[in-house]
Amino acid sequence: MPKNFAITGVAGYIAPRHLKAIHETGNRLVAAVDPKDSVGMLDQYAFDVRFFTEFERFDRHLEKLRRGAEAQRVHYLSICSPNYLHDAHCRAALRVGADAICEKPLVINPWNLEPLQELEQETGRRIYNILQLRVHPKLVQLRESLRQQVRDVQHNVVLTYVTARGFWYHTSWKGQTDKSGGIATNIGIHLFDLLLWLFGEAGESRVHYADAHRMSGFLELERARVTWFLSVDVNDLPFAPQPGKKTTYRSITIDGEEIEFTEGFTDLHTRVYEEILAGRGFGINDARPSISLVHRLRNTPVATADDGLRHPFLAIEHT
Repeated sequence: MPKNFAITGVAGYIAPRHLKAIHETGNRLVAAVDPKDSVGMLDQYAFDVRFFTEFERFDRHLEKLRRGAEAQRVHYLSICSPNYLHDAHCRAALRVGADAICEKPLVINPWNLEPLQELEQETGRRIYNILQLRVHPKLVQLRESLRQQVRDVQHNVVLTYVTARGFWYHTSWKGQTDKSGGIATNIGIHLFDLLLWLFGEAGESRVHYADAHRMSGFLELERARVTWFLSVDVNDLPFAPQPGKKTTYRSITIDGEEIEFTEGFTDLHTRVYEEILAGRGFGINDARPSISLVHRLRNTPVATADDGLRHPFLAIEHT
């Protein structure tokens, strides 16, 4: 039987992937909220979605549904709001009897995870995190290949992620560290989760460069030594961008062999939703290591000495 969904941040960048996933898994969107009212795309899915521009009224509506018939209550709340609101909206989901499906990062600071786990225990509901790279076919295949190799091998890894953004990015909440967590958290969280998922726990870490546009450093994992580079600066793309064309470059090189995974992202949210609905979604404990790591990185002083471990994209003019 179809489940009822509600969604926060429905006017935002990532919400269409969630709307598509709700639809493609055969479920029903019943309510949505966003301070912005440019949400005409809701009509692509249904004409009876209750929409609110104030969270308080949205929350009251969900509570009303909770107290009504079982067939009307919200079973899942999809959370696409700004990062700093994620934990509050997760709590709201559990308190109205719904499971939460939250975009990355689940929280900005790791100490906010324990209260959420306690609330899970109190309510009997679950909080799931969208860690879509863990279901990317090419990366699942890579993980299986790595697991079949000798366990004590230290791989040399170069991770590069450039996703060009205009001036709007730094004016929006995404450019405010207290609301987004900064580049490492807002842009890099799913890639650091990928590294930990592939190569094990984090050890030593260094930051070689950090500003509002890019961040780069070195990370030692159980089975890898990683140089990484994150950027929202269009000038860091390894190709000439064209209006309307792709402006993202993702690459991971392992022992000199490149695995380019820029493509294949369009259906990953649907795959994550399928896993959640089957009871196999990624929970708080899955999200914890990467949240702890990016918190550490954004609080690490930039290393001034050249240690020979800098990422090749870290050009001289950035130093």
